[in-house]
Amino acid sequence: MRRYLLFLFLTLSLTPAGAQPKYEVRAAWVTAVYGLDWPQTKATTPAGIRRQQEELIEILDKLKAANFNTVLFQTRTRGDVLYKSSIEPYNSILTGKVDGDPGYDPLAFAVRECHKRGMECHAWMVALPLGNKKHVAKLGNKSVTKKRKEICIPYKNEYFLNPGHPSTKEYLMKLVREVVTRYDVDGVHFDYLRYPENAPRFPDSYDFRRYGKGRTLDQWRRDNLTDIVRYIYKGVKEIKPWVKVSTCPVGKYKDTSRYSSRGWNAFHTVYQDPQGWMGEGIQDQIYPMMYFRQNNFYPFVLDWQEQCNGRQIIPGLGIYFLHPDEGNWIREDVDRQINFIRKHKLAGEAHYRAKYLMDNTQGIYDELTENFYAHPALQPAMPWLDNVPPSAPSGLKVISGKDGYTSLTWQAATDNDKMNAPRYVVYASDVYPVDTTRPENIIAQGIRGTEYIYAPLQPWNRKVYFAVTAVDRYGNEGKAVQE
Repeated sequence: MRRYLLFLFLTLSLTPAGAQPKYEVRAAWVTAVYGLDWPQTKATTPAGIRRQQEELIEILDKLKAANFNTVLFQTRTRGDVLYKSSIEPYNSILTGKVDGDPGYDPLAFAVRECHKRGMECHAWMVALPLGNKKHVAKLGNKSVTKKRKEICIPYKNEYFLNPGHPSTKEYLMKLVREVVTRYDVDGVHFDYLRYPENAPRFPDSYDFRRYGKGRTLDQWRRDNLTDIVRYIYKGVKEIKPWVKVSTCPVGKYKDTSRYSSRGWNAFHTVYQDPQGWMGEGIQDQIYPMMYFRQNNFYPFVLDWQEQCNGRQIIPGLGIYFLHPDEGNWIREDVDRQINFIRKHKLAGEAHYRAKYLMDNTQGIYDELTENFYAHPALQPAMPWLDNVPPSAPSGLKVISGKDGYTSLTWQAATDNDKMNAPRYVVYASDVYPVDTTRPENIIAQGIRGTEYIYAPLQPWNRKVYFAVTAVDRYGNEGKAVQE
């Protein structure tokens, strides 16, 4: 088996990217904690507010230019948030002080700007860690450790929401309900929905005696996390069934028949059972943190895909290791991983973190833009939620203006989901009919109205034929109208 994996590794190192998939998640984590990716400027003056917003726009513009289609926007960090909440305070990174009002709602702004660019915005929420004692002290009476002391637990100079307390899932769902109800997010993405690493002395013995009901400690802890996942998944689907629910678990589920996890895995180390979550159907996507190389990457990716129960697996790639201060990766490590993901038809990949894309570390941004992501990609569908595509738009009209612009208008499509109007994808080609199976023909996506202005960057590249399709919030794409 090791010989096979070595052969596979060498093959991938020589394999070009090849044809790009039309449907693929291309995600980036935009990290707000400590201002790692954003923001750098404090929103304490009108000029500071504008600059803080401009910083985010610069990130989104650059992601859009590289044909990313998903932004994992950090919305909750350690018991504080980046939106106007009635439950937890604003994160101090926005203004420099605890619960300082930045003068705008960052999550609402991020959602709006992502949608302008045809990208999805997922609310990335850190679930259980609440920060160290210094951080909790700064939050003062606004901290959940003061407001809901019974569901919080100290461990090694830090505080956590207690997964073993039955009210913890209800508290987290209150936060999720606030986000899903008030904002047009496309997904809710959970991080740190796990116990601390190798924590046999995590102080939950009282709760275990009370709620264990004959289970082993390990199984009880796994059941606690699964109960939280199940409760939140069902709660989200009751509010907005199209909103994707995902987590980013530890990158190795457990030992596989192909390779050992070397003592570091989701199942045993942090009591996560994400393959069980997918089997039960209480996740739409999993973003395993696959921050490994070579044989610590490939066999575990295959394991996720084989156990996905039809759900979307989007491996998280540790592109931060391309920076010499973080690791000794070379860019070809990431190239091989994307090739492998595509060869085995996973749903896509996510990049940790946005900063290394913005800085073009070891040329990673250029490689994605010019090679792997040279053409746009649409979101993969979620047939377990809805498998009925919208109707085709009708009455497509194309009017070419003397100024080099082309105006497209059409009649709206209809969909079985009456809560959401379909979005539209515009294709263009020099050949009629336009081949809508080819991603290189996509010129716009996520359009919410029934008109579009086409303005090619180079007049000599101007296309003459157009097609429009409708896509619902579940990723189902209908037939095209051609002109």
